[in-house]
Amino acid sequence: MSVSVTFLGGLGEIGRNCAAIEVEGKLALIDCGLMFPEADMPGVDLIFPDWSWIWKRKKDVVCVVLTHGHEDHVGSLGYFLKECNVPVYGTKLTVEIAKGRVEELGVRAKFHKVTDNRWTEVGPFKFQFIPVSHSIPDGAAVAFDTPEGIVLHSGDFKLDPSPVDGRATDLPALAALGRKGVRLLLSDSTNAERPGFVPSETSLAAEIEDIIGNAEGRVVAACFASHVHRVQQLANAAIADGRTIAFQGRSMFRISDIATSLGLLKIPDHAVVEIDQLLALPEKHQMLIMTGSQGEPFAALSLMAGGRHRSVDLSPDDTILISATPIPGNEKAVSRVINNLHRKGAKVYHGRNRHLHVSGHAAEDELKTFLNVIRPKALVPVHGEYRHLRAHEALGEQMRVPFIQVCEDGDRIELRGAKTIHHSKDQKAPYIYFDGGSDVGRSVLKARGALAEDGVLVVTVAVDMKTSEVKMGPDVDGKGVSGDSDEMRDAIASAVQEAIEGIGRAPSVKRIQELTRQATRVAIKPYTTTRPVLIPTVLEL
Repeated sequence: MSVSVTFLGGLGEIGRNCAAIEVEGKLALIDCGLMFPEADMPGVDLIFPDWSWIWKRKKDVVCVVLTHGHEDHVGSLGYFLKECNVPVYGTKLTVEIAKGRVEELGVRAKFHKVTDNRWTEVGPFKFQFIPVSHSIPDGAAVAFDTPEGIVLHSGDFKLDPSPVDGRATDLPALAALGRKGVRLLLSDSTNAERPGFVPSETSLAAEIEDIIGNAEGRVVAACFASHVHRVQQLANAAIADGRTIAFQGRSMFRISDIATSLGLLKIPDHAVVEIDQLLALPEKHQMLIMTGSQGEPFAALSLMAGGRHRSVDLSPDDTILISATPIPGNEKAVSRVINNLHRKGAKVYHGRNRHLHVSGHAAEDELKTFLNVIRPKALVPVHGEYRHLRAHEALGEQMRVPFIQVCEDGDRIELRGAKTIHHSKDQKAPYIYFDGGSDVGRSVLKARGALAEDGVLVVTVAVDMKTSEVKMGPDVDGKGVSGDSDEMRDAIASAVQEAIEGIGRAPSVKRIQELTRQATRVAIKPYTTTRPVLIPTVLEL
């Protein structure tokens, strides 16, 4: 019986990571992530994988296996479990982060914390977690021992030789799997275009210490809440400089609490206080660690930059340290925050003027080392935009991997004996847009885009349906229309009235609406080159 992997997200995009492995007719989900909306998706809150194929086979789903706790890997889990409540397996931090998010949605599920390098059996699935270093603790690769050989998913990883917590990518364990024989490798492609090796996380320590040690007043540091190792280094430097720490931001509070309870974040109790206690200290002894490194409009750093934070008013003595690089799509928002911080007179340090961030994803030489250690029979690059997948394919060719296939969302790879078979677009895998509690279709997004680009005109008219006489209106209301003026509205009203009253007796509402649209299109031409959305409203008398 064959083994297959179907990709539901994460191939050709950064986010929405989700795949289903099938063994003996049963399914296990590998990750269940989300993607954040782009500029051309107005009103959309989140983007999910399409699970419609899974819903048809709910009885076959055995479990969900999570590689690590980032939103692009666990963020949609609660929504999936609402429809298909199966056990979830992961490392301790991953499980705690995912569990908190799922419970926020009112979903109760069974979570299992799995020990590294031990085989776990659930139904026909036998899998183990192998430690990998990443920009969040407790990241893991996942190996499935299947009837067709080992299927290994790398998770997000890099080969950090000196990680902050000492939990390096377990190359000996991966090499042991390689010697046993890895039938299929699914491997992180995010930095496949980047030459060399990614610097170690610990390489930031000296720079962070220098900035904090030379700060004249308060220090405000922003980073991802999930980057516990970065928070640890910021805290270490602050304590060494005699500073007391306060956290800001909902996710920063939540994840730092979880990481502290698990022993992954180690800060003395006396060194952390509430913000009102911190602000009572001399500014030279203050250190704020917060969210907002991506320019999120309601995050603490953005509020401070805009002078809208309820507790902190920045001054020229303050030092701002942004320890992250913008996610693609966030560049303008981050730049806006940095500009506003400079307007406050603060000293601002970020990834473009100091060494304050390193990636959590393996670069070219790390990926080639990884391939050399594992020596898979087949490689499918995952986790990346299409160009990243192609770059990873080229690295696999250099390393003489026998079979390499660049896939897209919806594709399936089948392992059958000695054959590795690629099924293109075996399943539908469109974006599922989530807007304030409900799904949003592509047609809704298209309409929102038109409204945003060209505005809307509402033409309301009351008509005697027996005689076609206009009894009230036409009233014209425009929002966001270029060239909108009283003169344009008068022209529309006259054109619409003339068109309706020339229609003849007993017209249909549909016919009146058509004429209203046609007359309006003609009437606005002298005033605007745009094509606003037209909404004709007919009141029957």
